[in-house]
Amino acid sequence: MERTGALVQATTVARMFYDRVAATPDAEAYRFPEGGAWSSVSWRQAGDTVTTLAAGLLALGLEHEGRVAIASNTRIEWIYADLAITCAGGATTTVYPSSGAEDIAFILADSGSRIVFAEDDTQIDKLREQRAHLPDVQWVVTFDGTADGEWVLGLEDLRERGARHLAVHPTAVDDAVGGIEPEHLATLIYTSGTTGRPKGVQLPHRCWTYIGAGAASLDILSRDDLQYLWLPLSHSFGKMLEVVQLEIGFSTAVDGRMDKIIENLAVVRPTFMAGPPRIFEKVHAKVVQTIEEEGGIRGTLFSWAFGVGDRVAQARLAGRQPGLATRIEHSLVDRLVLSKIRDRLGGRIRFLISGSAALSPEVAAWFYAAGLLVLEGYGLTETSAGACIVRPSDPVFGWVGAPITGTEVRTAEDGEIFVRGPSVMRGYHNQPEATAEVLDPDGWLATGDIGELDDQGRLRITDRKKDLIKTSGGKYIAPQPIEGLFKALCPLGSQIVVHADGRNYATALITLDAEALAQWVEARGVAASDYASQAADPAVRAYVQQCLDEVNSRLNRWETIKGFQVLDHDLSVESGELTPSMKVRRKVVEARYAPLLDSMYAAAT
Repeated sequence: MERTGALVQATTVARMFYDRVAATPDAEAYRFPEGGAWSSVSWRQAGDTVTTLAAGLLALGLEHEGRVAIASNTRIEWIYADLAITCAGGATTTVYPSSGAEDIAFILADSGSRIVFAEDDTQIDKLREQRAHLPDVQWVVTFDGTADGEWVLGLEDLRERGARHLAVHPTAVDDAVGGIEPEHLATLIYTSGTTGRPKGVQLPHRCWTYIGAGAASLDILSRDDLQYLWLPLSHSFGKMLEVVQLEIGFSTAVDGRMDKIIENLAVVRPTFMAGPPRIFEKVHAKVVQTIEEEGGIRGTLFSWAFGVGDRVAQARLAGRQPGLATRIEHSLVDRLVLSKIRDRLGGRIRFLISGSAALSPEVAAWFYAAGLLVLEGYGLTETSAGACIVRPSDPVFGWVGAPITGTEVRTAEDGEIFVRGPSVMRGYHNQPEATAEVLDPDGWLATGDIGELDDQGRLRITDRKKDLIKTSGGKYIAPQPIEGLFKALCPLGSQIVVHADGRNYATALITLDAEALAQWVEARGVAASDYASQAADPAVRAYVQQCLDEVNSRLNRWETIKGFQVLDHDLSVESGELTPSMKVRRKVVEARYAPLLDSMYAAAT
């Protein structure tokens, strides 16, 4: 163990894993869908599987800090593969399964990956397409795809090789674990990037063991908790949750299928779940839209319930007990309405965690009124996804909380946030100049985010430095808070890109959520059938304008949206308009729709 500030952390992730297996061998480690039901494994069983797979990788020739890539959606095999790579002394290179063949080839070549775990034939086909550009890739191991026994092995093939290797070299994995040091590379995560080629972020073992120790020090999770994990494990946020589990020892239900989230929550009944703001925005929008469309007595009941819930929430935020009459009223509306929303999430949620982008304070407040606390956190891939988090004892909306013990945060004169601590990356792979641009000799990382610290050391993020917009009149506009507010106030909203750079006023490109839009037009008898015709309907545009009017009423005059266009399709990863982590590539969108943007200023020129 090593000490960081007031924290005591494991030396390596491999040691952390085997310490967990030894400490609670018979406790449930993971549950996962299998054959139409949920299967469960103990830490002892997980340890046996990981050890055998790690030995298989050693048999394939994996060397110390050698890179092994994983191109797969979130599933139990992803976790087994990652832990096996780690315990064999290798380093995991993460690949978004939605990435195209050329992007995957770039990551594999740049990282020097020699082995690739590929989920299925779709991923294998991408590798075969680019095989001429992947001379270093010696083996592909597939979870569900077709193995050929030559270049592509099945997961069971790897297990068998591992078992044979252990029969001859019984201490092979123990020896590999013993040779790992805290500064050795554990993970190479390629940032999805809103511009240019992704950069490989080098995260050594000490980053993750610190994150685990830091999470434990918050004392908000215990071995009795049950996590529902659906986040992409190719993202640092998902990886963070994986290692926090190793430190604390709670169980995790794993299923990366997004279309199964609501269904699974009712079955799994977790005590906590993490996700990006979009998942919380969609839940909020779905309920609000349903209330608006039903109207009548049911709509009145919901409005009353949330009004009472908000009064109780505000009292608690202020540190006072609601009055007796309000408590009685709240007990009634909670039983009739608010508990039903919590039941949709399984009925046992103690709190939710939001990260990877800013969550609208309005959405967070709505959840709190329903009795669901959302803790917002802050971090980058370059900080192993962790830096700050709101504590349950001090809930506050629109802020990302105080730094984790051992992490330092400061702001520069221009508001840029700098972070220093054990979670900060070693550097960008093969890019010393890019590393020097963001990481100074004293260990301070320039995050590129703009924010402020209050007198209690809590951080608030206002926007990305590169996203700040300067109008032709010299006024600065921070687009992200405006975009978040729109998605909180418009149940139909999916994406919005505020545009005003060098212009004399702000406009916006807007996309709508297909499912919510279809429900909205059906409820109102709009004849339009497909998304494009629905989005172009005058009634839909009028509703979006109504939502924007509400947004504008809360903004400074120079920030208000004076024109907008609804696109005839949503933004997507496949089109290059969104990153794999669902962030808008603002420059790409503005360049692609430049004529449409120009048209909203033509009359003013």
